[in-house]
Amino acid sequence: MILCGVDEAGKGAVLGPLVVAAVACERQQDLAELGVKDSKALAPARREALSAEIRASFPVEVLVISPGEIDSRGMTMNALMARSHARVIAALHPALAVVDACDVVAARYGAMVSSHLDIPCRVISRHHADRHHPAVSAASIVAKVERDRAIEALREEYGEIGSGYPSDSCTVRFLEEYVSMHHGPPPIARRSWETVRALVARHEQASLLEFPGGDPK
Repeated sequence: MILCGVDEAGKGAVLGPLVVAAVACERQQDLAELGVKDSKALAPARREALSAEIRASFPVEVLVISPGEIDSRGMTMNALMARSHARVIAALHPALAVVDACDVVAARYGAMVSSHLDIPCRVISRHHADRHHPAVSAASIVAKVERDRAIEALREEYGEIGSGYPSDSCTVRFLEEYVSMHHGPPPIARRSWETVRALVARHEQASLLEFPGGDPK
């Protein structure tokens, strides 16, 4: 029986893409023997090496979702994630898929993913699946490596942007400076995120106050 694990990287980021990955196998033990684990528990060099091994030995499907696609999604993030998880699952045609739940109610998220599948596949949705299911751990590694590469490419273009997460002071500083200089967010930012909306609103308010009579009070 073919099974696959699904996970993503960059869901909560304010800069850069969201990357969804699926890894298929016949036995999760084969992946476990590589030493896969939650990607966040691995050093970058080890993630890179494992990602290469996974790609060389197992079927892999990767979906990269741009900030523009996220901003124009027309649905909740959970709905977008469920559709995206279903897309990578369908590409590998497994009989069983284990997904890292993106909803507080894991079973509800599994049902969402299943509703977008037109192939016979049982979906198991679990919180922290990347810690307990080798196939999901493998998917988390592939997704994380792909996103890290994308962020590195963006650094080469834009300079230091940090990790791309709103909790990163370097990322917030980059956004503040970019908005101040260009009077709007960069194309690599998720404009629908509150972090970006708040920065733009503050900049627009400050711009109004720079002109005589511009004080709204």
